[in-house]
Formats: sequence, C-alpha cells, structure tokens
Amino acid sequence: MTLSDRGPRLLLATDGSRGSAVAADYALALARSWGASLTLLNVLECPPGLDSQHPVNQLYLTELMKQATSELVSLKARAVDRGISAHTRIATGIPSEEVLSVATGEDPDLIVVGTRGKTGLAHVLLGSTAERIIRGAPCPVLAVRGETQDEEEPAEQGRRDPGHLERILVPVDFSDCSLDALEYAALVAQRSKTALILLHVLEPISYALDFTLPNRAKRESIKAGYAKRLSDLVSALTSAGVRSEFQILGGLPTDSILDKARTQAADLIVMGTHGRRGLSHTFFGSIAETVLRKSSCPVLMVRSPKFRPGHRRVVSEGSLSTNV
Repeated sequence: MTLSDRGPRLLLATDGSRGSAVAADYALALARSWGASLTLLNVLECPPGLDSQHPVNQLYLTELMKQATSELVSLKARAVDRGISAHTRIATGIPSEEVLSVATGEDPDLIVVGTRGKTGLAHVLLGSTAERIIRGAPCPVLAVRGETQDEEEPAEQGRRDPGHLERILVPVDFSDCSLDALEYAALVAQRSKTALILLHVLEPISYALDFTLPNRAKRESIKAGYAKRLSDLVSALTSAGVRSEFQILGGLPTDSILDKARTQAADLIVMGTHGRRGLSHTFFGSIAETVLRKSSCPVLMVRSPKFRPGHRRVVSEGSLSTNV
C-alpha cells in the first residue's frame, strides 16, 4: 500500500508516565480530527547487557509487561470509543531506538511523544528520549510536556484542551527548514481548523564604539522587507483557506518565541529543526530544542516533513518577495 492509498497514520509512544498520559490525550484528539489510524507503542526499557533470563530481571520485565499491557488495553478502548482505528505494540530495549525502529517500519505521518521537561546538567549531557526521537525520526514529531508534581495546577486551571486548537505559533526565519515547518503547520491548521501566527524575530543589533546605532535606516529597510515577505506568506495561506497573521519582534529568538507563545496563549508551536549533531550541538543546542525544553505548550518539530503524493504546496518560493 502506498502513501496515497491510505489515510493518515499517527504513532503514540507511551511509557505510562504523567508526560505520556498528556501526550495520549493529544494523539487521540488529533487522530479523531484527522481521521487517522493510531499505533499505540509501549517500550519496556531494557538496558543493553541486561540478562533477561536472570530470575530478578524476569520478574522486572514481567511486571513491566503487565503494566504496559494494561495501559495499552485502556488506550485502545478509548480510541475505539472515539471511532479511531488503533492497534497496540510492545517492544523491549532502548526507548528512542525502538520508537525509531517502529516508525521506520510503519511509516507514520506524525509521532507523538511525552516529555518530562527535564533540565540541568544530566539533560545537557544525556539529552532526552524525545530529543533523540526528533533527531532521527522519518517524520515530524509532536512533543507534549507532562505536568510534574510541582507544576500541576490546582483545579485543572489553565490546562489546554487537546481537542480544541485555536492558535498555532510558527517561528519563521525564511530558511528552508522554517518554511517546511510552516507548510506542515498549514496542513495541521487545515485539518484542525485553527489559525496560524507567523513570528519573525529580529535579533539585537551591535552598537558602535561610540554607542550609536549604526545603519539604523538600513535596519528599518530590512524590517520592512521581512514584513513584505511575511505579508506574502499570509496572503498565500489565506488563499488556501488558512487564517493567519504575522508579527515581527526584536530580541533573542528563544526568549521572543516563548514569550509570544505565552502572551498569545498558543496551543501549539510548530518549528523546523536542522537536526544538528556533534559537540557544538551538545554544548549549545539549537533554538528549536531550547524552545522544546522550556515551552509549556506542545511543540511540533519538523525535521523531515511528510506530505502525500500530489500535495500542492501553500508556501513556495513564488509566495515570497525577494527584496530583503
């Protein structure tokens, strides 16, 4: 069966944690609104070299299997109640590797994972399962941050409704990966009937030795050029039936994106990522991954956008002015 012969497919990676429980809510809501089938995957974490035949380890794995089976049965029942076609899978091994293996075999349109929003030195050195999946996934990944005991809000105040998306924030720097992310965001907006907010961040300028602002007129001209290009994108999106607007802010990209998501009460952030690896990535990360770690709303990372055969792009080079 080819991609054009089937409906959308979603893959939910769950481990029974608080984070994956919130992710499950989003996966079910998206599967229902998209008319997508859903694979429910639970990975029994088994460190390399673990002797699965040792009696103690057998008890450990048996208990994990019971918990995973119970959770998957419950999730499948919820899916069936919503009219969603779903099947379950259980794998054993390193979670990120097993999720990527299943994604390669099943070819989903989107992977949904939970993240605990872990920070600190351990996170910098080791990363997270969600980030490893994002770097290697063959399709976009929706990372949903779960609540911790400290973050849980009383009386459910401020909790987003996964089934009701109103505003999607899309940072745009006009790179190929950000335009691919915008194209995918337009697809999500069409399926979910929601609006897009395009955001471009002008980074701070450097001062001259006498503390004057050099080339201020040139900077204003550049800003006007970006505004024209963003206006062109909004026009293209409107023609495709997607409600959208744009804003230009000054400041550091990560701070501006997170602040805008908070003040606009964004339900989702959609970002492109280059999927960088190596030492520079370990120490400095990327804007996209910093947003992922700090955002209170879900972040949809688009490293490898997947569109169906015959997809007509909303965002193309012809949509943009070239006067910047």
